[in-house]
Amino acid sequence: MSNRPMKSRQVNVYPRFERFWHWTQMALIFFLLFTGFAIHGLHHLIPFKPAVMLHTIAALLLLTVWIFVTFWLFTTGTWRQFLPRIKGMIPVARFYAFGVFKGEEHPYHKTMWRKLNPLQAATYFAVKWFIFPAIWGSGLLYLTYNFWDGIPNSGFWITLVANLHLLAAFAILSFVIVHVYLLTIGDGFRKHVQPMVTGFDDVALTPEQEAYLEQNEPWRLKG
Repeated sequence: MSNRPMKSRQVNVYPRFERFWHWTQMALIFFLLFTGFAIHGLHHLIPFKPAVMLHTIAALLLLTVWIFVTFWLFTTGTWRQFLPRIKGMIPVARFYAFGVFKGEEHPYHKTMWRKLNPLQAATYFAVKWFIFPAIWGSGLLYLTYNFWDGIPNSGFWITLVANLHLLAAFAILSFVIVHVYLLTIGDGFRKHVQPMVTGFDDVALTPEQEAYLEQNEPWRLKG
């Protein structure tokens, strides 16, 4: 590895499929929250029965997307991006808690093989491996209640499943709120969102990585 300084370049780090599933997932999650709130009576913009039907359809679509995403993550090795690590987490957490309000520079610089900072990786890891499975499992149990309502204490279990589903939904809502908030700080909303639209983002490259991309994958470099 070269000891020469790393150079920041515009690199295509978000392929089309990743951008597709990100925006598709976002749209479906917002729609599920909207219909879910209608089901629980938090608004009356849509009647109960249509809300249940649309919520179920959207949930099955999102589950299908997640199945394809999981396959893609493991076949491409992208799942490694979401492995949490302790190193560097405290400076990043301190930046979001205090530094950003003092105009400090972000302590983490995106690299070719590590798009997520340590705090992002830990958060996405928790969401993808704990919260998403909780809402998948509880939702499917909820949907198939007619097949197991004959078991002892089924009323207790369906109440437990419903509360777990609701708790996971609020956890996802909290994640969405924090995620959107973080997009507004630092370099600004447009600067943060643009890479997930165009695919290109500022990445710190070693001279070897830059030379490799210029020789073998020039389409990934911009400018």
